[in-house]
Amino acid sequence: MKRKEPNEKRIAALVKELIAELGEDPARDGLVKTPERVAKSLTFLTRGYRQNLRAVVNGAKFASGTNHMVILKDIELYSLCEHHMLPFFGKCAIGYISQGKVLGVSKLARIVDMYARRLQIQERMTEEIARAVMEESGAEGVGVVVRAKHLCMMMRGVEKQNSEMTTSAVLGTFRSDEKVRQEFLSLIR
Repeated sequence: MKRKEPNEKRIAALVKELIAELGEDPARDGLVKTPERVAKSLTFLTRGYRQNLRAVVNGAKFASGTNHMVILKDIELYSLCEHHMLPFFGKCAIGYISQGKVLGVSKLARIVDMYARRLQIQERMTEEIARAVMEESGAEGVGVVVRAKHLCMMMRGVEKQNSEMTTSAVLGTFRSDEKVRQEFLSLIR
């Protein structure tokens, strides 16, 4: 289901209220246009809500005569944690074993972006990416690993600057076959 575009004027009005509530003057020279900029920024950073998997893949499925592992790694991702609306960012690796068809390589990155550009937790996002790749590719197995740094841990709270969270999701033969899983993990290192 595709959602409607956010009302940027309403978001800007709310941001203006927030700026005042934080003790700043929204009419101050440097802040006058901030509400509108924040509204545009939040609309962009949450555009994944207004995308759907079929449109993102856009039919880019190609016949492949062999049954082999396909890996794309170091896919940058940027998201907002749903608990504090602070950024988390990192890299994603995706592997899958094709069954007669492969996805266009850029579509893997677009799938990552579609799920990252929402209010998220890394664990759920990793699982969503894996399920989407499995669904669209018809793969016999999928593996996804995400490594990310969370500003909600770095800027506030425990303030741990070098912590990095790693999550993985494995489906199909990546879950049931230890050798397949190990091959994937060794290839993404």
